[in-house]
Amino acid sequence: EKQKEDNSSTECSQPGTMDLKFTSSRKYISISVPSKSQTMSPHIKSVDDVVVLGMNLSKFSKPTQFFICVSGVFMFYLIYGYLQELIFSVEGFKPFGWYLTLVQFGFYSIFGLIELQLIQDKRRRIPGKTYMIIAFLTVGTMGLSNTSLGYLNYPTQVIFKCCKLIPVMIGGVFIQGKRYNIVDVSAALCMSLGLIWFTLADSTV
Repeated sequence: EKQKEDNSSTECSQPGTMDLKFTSSRKYISISVPSKSQTMSPHIKSVDDVVVLGMNLSKFSKPTQFFICVSGVFMFYLIYGYLQELIFSVEGFKPFGWYLTLVQFGFYSIFGLIELQLIQDKRRRIPGKTYMIIAFLTVGTMGLSNTSLGYLNYPTQVIFKCCKLIPVMIGGVFIQGKRYNIVDVSAALCMSLGLIWFTLADSTV
């Protein structure tokens, strides 16, 4: 009877928190499940809010939101690519890809701090170790990408960056156990063929 009572001693102490008590082993486990309102930033009033550059796009229809976001991605990426190509066209700058990366991430940090001050949201939702790993990989990726511009032109570099889809898919199969259908595989193969043709055309030019 005591064993049965010990095994059934599971209770919920408060909303949003699940407490598991094991009397016989004298162990106590608490798993907190935050509500949606706790995980959202203060400047976002609803789960459905779409905030881009401080502007709430929720008043627009879904197609309009999609068009604005896609247009913004293309516009800023084209400006970024043009300026990056312009920087590396300066005589003597090609060996300084890592310096450009340092400047980029310096401004990323400044803009991030400004955003934190504006929205007054300083809660950490992800462990610091995870941030460090992601930061290291991102700096390595962009540093090597910038350095490659000393040997490649910008369009070729962008095309090769698009090839990361293939190792991501392979990693998804072996690490996460994902399964891709024929459409996904065909898209990856078509992208690879396009990459090969682009590289061959660029080498002849």
